[in-house]
Amino acid sequence: MSHLIIETLKYREGEIDFITLGCSKNLVDTERVMRQLEAAGWRCVHDAEKPMGEICVINTCGFIGDAKEESINMILQMAERKKQGKLKKLIVMGCLSERYRAELEQELPEVDEYYGKFDFENLTLSLSSKEEHKAGCYPTKQTRAEAGCASYERKLTTPQHYAYLKISEGCNRMCSYCAIPLITGRHTSRPKEELIEEVKWLVSQGVKELNVIAQDLSSYGLDLVESQKSKVERKHLLPELIDEIAQVPGVEWIRLHYAYPTDFPEELLDVMAKHTNVCKYLDIALQHCTDHMLGLMRRHITRAEQDALIRKIRERVPGICIRTTLMVGHPGETEEDFEELKEWVKEIRFDRMGAFAYSDEEGTYANRHYKDDIPQEVKEARLAELMSIQQEISGTLMNARVGKTERVIIDREEGDYYIGRTQYDSPEVDCEVLIRTKEPNTKYKVGEFYDVKITKAEEFDLYGEIEN
Repeated sequence: MSHLIIETLKYREGEIDFITLGCSKNLVDTERVMRQLEAAGWRCVHDAEKPMGEICVINTCGFIGDAKEESINMILQMAERKKQGKLKKLIVMGCLSERYRAELEQELPEVDEYYGKFDFENLTLSLSSKEEHKAGCYPTKQTRAEAGCASYERKLTTPQHYAYLKISEGCNRMCSYCAIPLITGRHTSRPKEELIEEVKWLVSQGVKELNVIAQDLSSYGLDLVESQKSKVERKHLLPELIDEIAQVPGVEWIRLHYAYPTDFPEELLDVMAKHTNVCKYLDIALQHCTDHMLGLMRRHITRAEQDALIRKIRERVPGICIRTTLMVGHPGETEEDFEELKEWVKEIRFDRMGAFAYSDEEGTYANRHYKDDIPQEVKEARLAELMSIQQEISGTLMNARVGKTERVIIDREEGDYYIGRTQYDSPEVDCEVLIRTKEPNTKYKVGEFYDVKITKAEEFDLYGEIEN
């Protein structure tokens, strides 16, 4: 949320406003805290346009410069609200405070409490006491067990029909530019049995679509195998996990986010091809294509290996939508590297692609060993040029869908349209399908699936009609 309207009225007692910045992994953490605090008697509101709670909790992002700036600006905005007497207490949690807590405490004393990425259960303890807990979920593991409430239960802030399933935290890859391992630590997988129980609970809440998320899906389970004496004995558990989730009654769609190309678990492709409820969609961040840049980025893969993996994915899962993220302006990127990157994007023709400019993050390998010597205007020009190429590719690919019938889930009703998505589109980041009803009084249900004939396409959106 980039802008909040400051209310002139007094805050509402007993109400907590939560503001989540950054990725969907942060959102899952927010939802867990909200569930615990509502069980303790608080009213919790998420991303309100007009925050009115007596307490505000900001879940921050600290990934790159722009994200850090957004987090700081939001803290300052809510600190001003507190100064005006419109907020009783301001709390900050998440990635930014995990990494910079000491500095933030010194520079922003207006914040009453700081929590990091992993100690947020202490937040629930600070806002409630055991005497207040009469029923429901409890903050501590012991009291949660007494109440029969699982730690993964949360207050869903997404539409009822979809949710995010975070299967691991952290990352061991140590790419040159990335601060995530410095913030979240080493890769830690959640037990498969616990995840299956969470999926069943989510289905019981009305969830039909699971967006499986992690910083590194490819490494899921490697840390869960008992014998770790040699790499040969290590085992990828992602294929098993997705196979089991797909068999849970009520799971209609499973979508995979943030796979890593190096040491990719290829057995996963057989699972994707086998189950109709595993979406033909894979979000796999590739970052660049030249051997020169892949080496500088410490990606531990070559262009030939990367291209071979893309071909294998497309061959074994026909019709799959590949989404990727690329970076421009990393130290050492020459004009030749960038020209090759552009030609590669034209050749591969990704279905979905995002890109961002390099941000020099303190403590990373690149920050310690390279010089950030590419001017910001050059980075931004390369970014714009790359995205312009992708826009043209996307327009061509989207136009090819005109006349086809797609299974679409309806997310919301907006003006004269129902807004939905195909299996090839993740919430909030990908394309949408805009559907006008043929009859003025025809009503369709949000959260239901419909067969939609695509009638028109734009670069990043489709238009269609529901087939009766």
